[in-house]
Amino acid sequence: MEFLASLRAERLLGILRDAPAASLPDLAMVVREVGLRFLEVAMNTPDALAQISALRAHLDGICLIGAGTVLGASQARDAVAAGATFLVSPCFSKPVQDFADEHGIPTLPGALTPSEVWNAHRDGATIVKIFPAKSAGGPSYIKELRGPFKSVPLLACGGVNAENASEYILAGADALAFGGSVFAPSRLARGDFDAIRTDLAALRKAC
Repeated sequence: MEFLASLRAERLLGILRDAPAASLPDLAMVVREVGLRFLEVAMNTPDALAQISALRAHLDGICLIGAGTVLGASQARDAVAAGATFLVSPCFSKPVQDFADEHGIPTLPGALTPSEVWNAHRDGATIVKIFPAKSAGGPSYIKELRGPFKSVPLLACGGVNAENASEYILAGADALAFGGSVFAPSRLARGDFDAIRTDLAALRKAC
């Protein structure tokens, strides 16, 4: 299935930032069990490239692994070489978009204002990440954006959890990204995978 259609169908994108490398095998097992189909590793994580490669090996054919916090073409190139299949950024970066266009890689750049949303969409974003969604007004802000931007794919990111996930979807978000609410580094470090499994299942149910 084409990337955007698959993300819209699955709804959820997990974000790993500062995850302990030792937690990845067990985390991959939970991802398999729950059925999460999209997961990104933030590039400002220590050993991010190694983590992308490791997760790709654990989850190839089950979960697409992407790179997050990608700010330049060199980062994008390194991430794709490590196995990333999509690129996520906190803002729109033309060098990243140009690299992605050249190599056929989906992009998910961050935007907040209406102008930023439209410019990112116009310049080739696969889906525009509304970040930080909760601070900007939460589901009500997504609903406001849907007025003028009925056909722009939107990903809500920032403060998303099982309690508000359905509100974002009903407000018009095509998909949701979540990180610390489920994959807190401290939780991963102490091996609290039962809680992660429970929260992932709750998010899937909410969507």
